[in-house]
Amino acid sequence: MKSFTRRCAAAALSLAVLATPLVAETKLTVSTWLPPSHPINTQMLEVLIDMMSEATDGEVVGELKHGLAPPPAQMDLVMDGAADMTIIFHGYQPGRFVATKLIELPGYQGSAEASSVAYWRVHEAHLAALDEHRGVKLVALTTHGPGQIHTNSDVASLADLKGLKTRLGGGVSADVGAELGLVGIQVPAPKVYETLSSGAADAVAMNIGERTGFKLTEVAKNVYEMPGGLYRGSFAVLMSQETFDALPEDVRTALDEKVFGETASRVFGAAWDAHDAAARAVTEAADDNKIFTASEADQAAFAAMAEHVRSKILTEVAATGIDAQAAYDMIAAEMAAAK
Repeated sequence: MKSFTRRCAAAALSLAVLATPLVAETKLTVSTWLPPSHPINTQMLEVLIDMMSEATDGEVVGELKHGLAPPPAQMDLVMDGAADMTIIFHGYQPGRFVATKLIELPGYQGSAEASSVAYWRVHEAHLAALDEHRGVKLVALTTHGPGQIHTNSDVASLADLKGLKTRLGGGVSADVGAELGLVGIQVPAPKVYETLSSGAADAVAMNIGERTGFKLTEVAKNVYEMPGGLYRGSFAVLMSQETFDALPEDVRTALDEKVFGETASRVFGAAWDAHDAAARAVTEAADDNKIFTASEADQAAFAAMAEHVRSKILTEVAATGIDAQAAYDMIAAEMAAAK
C-alpha cells in the first residue's frame, strides 16, 4: 500500500514538474495614452510586444494599459516604476528635449519609415551624447508622416490660415505655427476631436493619418496640404532601465540585437506610412472632405518660412554642444538615400 502511495506521489510530482513552465516569463506593463484603436497601439506597440516575445522565445511578454497617466507624464511614469514601457511625444515636454527638434524640421523629403531610420542613426552618431532620455532605456525613435493643417472651414491658401485658432502639438509645429500666423492652442492629441467639435479650435496640425486616428474627417473636413509637409512629429519608445537590467543577460542581448533600435524604429515608421495612406484614401472617398494642395506661390513662400525655422532650431541645438549642422545634413542624406 505504501509502495502504491509512493508511486502515486512520484507520478503527481512528475506531472507537476512537466506542468511548470521551463521559461521564467516576464510580463511588461506597456502604458499608452492613445485611443484603443489608434495605430500606435494596434500597429506599433502591440507589434513591438510580439517582436519582443518572438525574439526571447516567449520570455518577455507585454500588455497594453490605458489611462495610467496623461501624455506629458509618461516618461516619469516609467522612471517611477508604475509602468515598464511607454511611448512619448517629445513636444509635450518643452524644455526637456531640444535635440529631438532636428527631426521635426520642415523640408525633409521622404517617408516616415525613412525619417524614423534616419532619426535612429543620427541619434547614435550625434544626439546620444546629450543623453536627453537619461534614466530610461531608449527602445526606438520615430516620426509620423508630413504634418498638415486640418480645418473646419475651407482653407485654400497660406493667407487663409492667419489667425486660425489651431491645436499645435508643441516642438517644431509651434515654431511653424508662429510663422504661419496661427493662434496656437495646446491640448493633448486625445482631446483634439472634442476641441474642434466644440469650436474651441478652428484647426489642428497633424499628419494626414490622424484623419482616421482621431476622426478628423468628422470635425475638420478640410485639409491644407503642403507638399513635403509643414513639420514632422518626434516620438520615442521608452523602457524602464531597472526592468531591462533585471532581465537575464541573454534576453537583454536578444532584445538589443533583434528588436530595439533601428529595427523597431523602422517598424514604427512603416506603420505611420500605412496609417497615412489609409486615411488619405478615406478622405478622398468622403464627399464632404476636401484636400487643397498648396499653390506653387504658397510653396515658395513657405520655403522661406521653413528656412527661418531651420535656422532658429539649428541655433538652439548647437547651443547644447552638438554639431547641429552635421546632424541635420546626416538626416537629409539618410532620407535621400532611402528613396
